Amino acid sequence: MLPPIPPPVGPINAATIAQAHQLYGHLTGQRLRLGFDRERRWYELLRLGYSLSDLRAVIVYLQREIRAQRRNVGALKLSNLLQPDRFEEDLQISRVRLRPPAPARPAPPPRRALSAAEQQAGRQRALDYCRQIKAALR
Repeated sequence: MLPPIPPPVGPINAATIAQAHQLYGHLTGQRLRLGFDRERRWYELLRLGYSLSDLRAVIVYLQREIRAQRRNVGALKLSNLLQPDRFEEDLQISRVRLRPPAPARPAPPPRRALSAAEQQAGRQRALDYCRQIKAALR
């Protein structure tokens, strides 16, 4: 079970909501009206405990993904961004630390081919071991 999201640090008021909306506009270059419906969505997101630094992290992550053509520009639409489930997922993904793949182990040096005499000596040793094991089991 995941730990609950901590409550917001301070009171959520009109100034906090305006600050979040202004940060969104600053980071995305968009100038959107802050109507009642958007205020309510900001309030709901902030009420869940997300901070302005979380907002910044998600927006920067989404912008990086969009530039790399791994995400659609619609991910930065305010109506998409302010959906709590999507915001949480994007925030968690932005925090993932991908480890580089382990370095490949060097291939063992190629073994030299055994001569016919060495192969025969190896077979003879194997036969001797089998005879010893057979004798020990009697």
